[in-house]
Amino acid sequence: MVTSNNPKVSFKAQMLAAREQAIIDAVNRLLAEKGFDAMTVDEVAAAVGIAKASLYKHFPSKEDLAAAAMSHLMAQAQGFLESLDPARSALDKLRATVEWTLRLKLGGNMPTLPSQNSTLRAALMASKSYMDGLINVSDRLGAWIEAAQAQGDINAKLPAIAVLYTLYARACDPVLEFLKMAELHSDDEIIAMVMSTCFDGLCSR
Repeated sequence: MVTSNNPKVSFKAQMLAAREQAIIDAVNRLLAEKGFDAMTVDEVAAAVGIAKASLYKHFPSKEDLAAAAMSHLMAQAQGFLESLDPARSALDKLRATVEWTLRLKLGGNMPTLPSQNSTLRAALMASKSYMDGLINVSDRLGAWIEAAQAQGDINAKLPAIAVLYTLYARACDPVLEFLKMAELHSDDEIIAMVMSTCFDGLCSR
């Protein structure tokens, strides 16, 4: 008889996990479309097709919903970074990461959070999965930034932390939406332009 080392997950547990993922996906879309302040718990429940009371059984507050969405994003980011070929240069890996982020944003899958919100900040700080993911991603990107600086591919006079925050800022860059609304360029062209300004600057070469 063949046995498995992994215990069988009950149907109920599978359904709960599927519902939680559906909730997180809905929160992710709404945060991308409307931002945290404008998003309501009622909208999340309606998007998933469940009662608000059922939603609260999974996530007790709006802040917890956002923290779950951000934890999911960090898990995605870690998976993407791990998928990159280690043989690629540090600069290539940084460029690939920014491009991945821009495509998520253009696709409406990048959550938008306010820069100042004490209750949300507290929820994020209290989320171990989010904080662990953020530290892991930041450490990886920081190491690539320092390597790219040592290789002469990024200005070594800039503090690595300033470069890191500049790359993170692309996740909430309004330029993407402005260019998209103008309907003058394809998504690939928009990404190429933003990548150029981010990595090559505005001065002619």
